[in-house]
Amino acid sequence: MQVALFVTCLVDLFRPSVGFAAVKLLENAGCEVTVPAAQTCCGQPAYNSGDRADARAIAKQVIATFEGYDHVVAPSGSCAGMLRKHYQALLGSDPAWADRAAALASRSHELTSFLTDVCGVDQVDAAYAGTITYHDSCSGLRELDVQKQPRALLATVRDAHLRELPGANVCCGFGGTFCVKYPDVSNRMAEDKAADIVGTGADTVLAGDLGCLMQIAGKLQRQGVNIKVRHVAEVLADQGADPAIGEAQ
Repeated sequence: MQVALFVTCLVDLFRPSVGFAAVKLLENAGCEVTVPAAQTCCGQPAYNSGDRADARAIAKQVIATFEGYDHVVAPSGSCAGMLRKHYQALLGSDPAWADRAAALASRSHELTSFLTDVCGVDQVDAAYAGTITYHDSCSGLRELDVQKQPRALLATVRDAHLRELPGANVCCGFGGTFCVKYPDVSNRMAEDKAADIVGTGADTVLAGDLGCLMQIAGKLQRQGVNIKVRHVAEVLADQGADPAIGEAQ
């Protein structure tokens, strides 16, 4: 199975270990993984800001880059949601691109859902000594129905104990450009999320979107709370020795 990894901007620039973890998980699932060098941003910041012209141009470049692969996988519900849901809205009225956008959408997946729902992975060879809790990102949950998949895989991680997070489906306040446009609201949402995380007694919080994780890690650090923040792929790929998000790399 030929799989192209859509790395995402945040992973590429801030947390490359997530990309390496994704490659390891995909290869362990029997996939032949390629990371196209010509990939760029998915266009979500432009799209969410109302800049449809730039968003369409980016979408066309992404579609052209990722054509020819059996599947496209992203370690991010928001980026996968952009490819799977919004490219068709952007290009659906363009005769030259509508079918190509629909074809890419049908082959685009969030990482954990691809592993479980497409590859049939039901366990991972990993260990993590600690108590973990999990935050559901808005795009992954609401656009792609990603909820059971990461938890099913985490349940097979040796020595890890999962405690459900109250309000796990409540936004952390990042929301891409939302945190820039509405900083006071974003900060209050982050405070509420941090309080819920602390209340679980977990020593580690996981999620599937790096934007959420950076928002959560920043708030916990500013509060002086010693809770590790990691991408779910890093734990599933047994990268427990890597520094947590926000720690010195």
